[in-house]
Amino acid sequence: MPAHVAESDSTPDPTSTTDPLAHERAHLAASRAALRGMREDVQALDIRDVTANWVNAAVLQSQIDDRIKALADLSHTPLFFGRLDYLHAVGGELAEGADGERFYIGRRHVHDAAGDPMVIDWRAPVSQPYYQASRKNPQDVGLRRRFGYTGGELTAYEDEHLTDPAEAEHTSRLLQAEIERPRVGPMRDIVATIQPEQDEIVRSGLGGTVCVQGGPGTGKTAVGLHRVAYLLYAHRERLARTGTLVIGPNRSFLHYIEQVLPALGELEVKQATVDDLVRTGVEVRGEDEAATAVVKGDARMAEVLRRAIRSHVTAPVEPVVVVRGSRRWRVPAYEIQEMVDELLARDMRYGAAHEALPQRIAHAVLVRMEEAGEAPDDRVQNAVARNPAVKAAVKAVWPAVDPAKVVLRLLSDAEFLAAHAGGLLSEEEQKRLLWAKPARSVKSAKWSAADAVLIDEAGDLVARTHSLGHVVLDEAQDLSPMQYRAVGRRCSTGSATVLGDLAQGTTPWSTESWGEALFHLGKADAVVEELTAGFRVPREVIAYASRLLPAISPGLAAVESVRESPGSLAVREVPGGAAELDAAVVAACEESLHNEGSIGLIAADARIPALGAALTAAGHAYLSPGEETTAESRLTLVPASLAKGLEYDYVVLDEPGAVVDGEPDERTGLRRLYVALTRAVSGLTVLHAAPLPEVLVQA
Repeated sequence: MPAHVAESDSTPDPTSTTDPLAHERAHLAASRAALRGMREDVQALDIRDVTANWVNAAVLQSQIDDRIKALADLSHTPLFFGRLDYLHAVGGELAEGADGERFYIGRRHVHDAAGDPMVIDWRAPVSQPYYQASRKNPQDVGLRRRFGYTGGELTAYEDEHLTDPAEAEHTSRLLQAEIERPRVGPMRDIVATIQPEQDEIVRSGLGGTVCVQGGPGTGKTAVGLHRVAYLLYAHRERLARTGTLVIGPNRSFLHYIEQVLPALGELEVKQATVDDLVRTGVEVRGEDEAATAVVKGDARMAEVLRRAIRSHVTAPVEPVVVVRGSRRWRVPAYEIQEMVDELLARDMRYGAAHEALPQRIAHAVLVRMEEAGEAPDDRVQNAVARNPAVKAAVKAVWPAVDPAKVVLRLLSDAEFLAAHAGGLLSEEEQKRLLWAKPARSVKSAKWSAADAVLIDEAGDLVARTHSLGHVVLDEAQDLSPMQYRAVGRRCSTGSATVLGDLAQGTTPWSTESWGEALFHLGKADAVVEELTAGFRVPREVIAYASRLLPAISPGLAAVESVRESPGSLAVREVPGGAAELDAAVVAACEESLHNEGSIGLIAADARIPALGAALTAAGHAYLSPGEETTAESRLTLVPASLAKGLEYDYVVLDEPGAVVDGEPDERTGLRRLYVALTRAVSGLTVLHAAPLPEVLVQA
């Protein structure tokens, strides 16, 4: 049977060999001391005599500062959470009669003054059996020990003897307790609870893109973040040069997850929304109707933009005559046309071709100079390329283009749009794109979020977008094809981790299949993995929410939750009107606050002001999504539109019918409801005065 030591208030002798808990506490204390020593060693570094100039000194000091931050000992974060006792030496032979090697597995590497490891980074190859070893495949592990902590203090341990046939297989109580631990504050890392199927995704290589389809509570977001941490460990130098980026659906979500990577010692990963990526040149002040946004987000718009930009290229009508000294050098119009045709055939970016054309013309002049007996060099060619006659010809044939102005004209000029959307967009779709009142300039235009994506696409047609080494895209199912293209440009020479759930697509343009999404992302060869085991949402709650799946995503497998929690679901009808419902919601929140952990009150966006007023009148302060919960402030009022990706120990869901009605169409509304129903980790209370959606009742 597994050995389990419960929490102890006593202070055992740290030198005792008969008290395992005392021994482990002593190792924890020694490891913390070693970590402090590592940090002090870095703080004591003197770089005054090792840098050539102030620039080098500043760069080195910045690196040292980052290293000091990474070595911080977080008092409430366990330094190690597990132990592996191998049967044999790792990578070598044991002396006869010697014991196997022992490794403590933690969030970061810690070594003593002699350089010997005290804690092994969870990402190291020697740590992988902690997540993957089993009785069927022990991977040379004799014992796997899990540790339990309370407030940063080691209070318990639990052993599995993987090669002992006499020990019965069991479910780890410490593992289950860690998964179910109440949530206060931002999202935590899951290094102590990574499951085998999650670990395989986390450790997949940098070279390929991975798409993870995962229902609520399967840990797909955590898997994506831990994969970034693993890749930074395994390919640090490469990713330090090329960069990494985490893309989330909104600022509230990014704030919720922002502490996960720093807790793992990774401080350099940037975070952004898709809107952040594309709003670099214009101010977004407008909003599109859903049908208009769908057209603007369609992949056909990429070809419309390509045609519109290339339409600025015109045929030369006059030769170019370059005067140098007493000589005149003439390049005929037909020869310039050949250069233009070649550049068009190569499908170069518009801006690169604009820069190449004067050099082509200058080269033609140099050929004529050489034929006349002169010996020009590269400096002469560059001078000819800057000649006023050459510059004037290029301006007439291949003028510079402003991406925002091109999009402005497409949305304002019906003839210009029709000329480049013909055969691609219907007349009705073209009408949807045109502004009722055309803007006079780029600055005065009320650009929408979808317009900014179009400008970003146009910008890439002019000049190549910088590509990063790795991008994590979370809640990816909600992106339009044009948004996928915008993200794909940011990892065109790198790889990506794509995370999402088709059943949680809550935009009118959300994708129907990962194959289609990955094609638009430019990663059609990505591997698609599916997580179907739920670890966070109770079985009763996920089963209730899964009643919606046939209507919102036919054919998608329901999540199989491993957690049974009787009484975790309550559905209550409230007699009366809005006032009675408000009072019942407040009472349900008060009931939930008697439990430990965070509470989320989720409601249709239109209901938020009334519920906020009701909570205030009852004397309850509340947070907004993204604000950090504390022991004193645990209640968050969440608009349904911002609930995606967030988790709360207890959720009170107000009026499901209003959540559905708040969306442009029923399918999107039911998907929004599916998201809201699956935010609870421990308990869900559903309150309604109006009838529930039929699909919930009929099921």
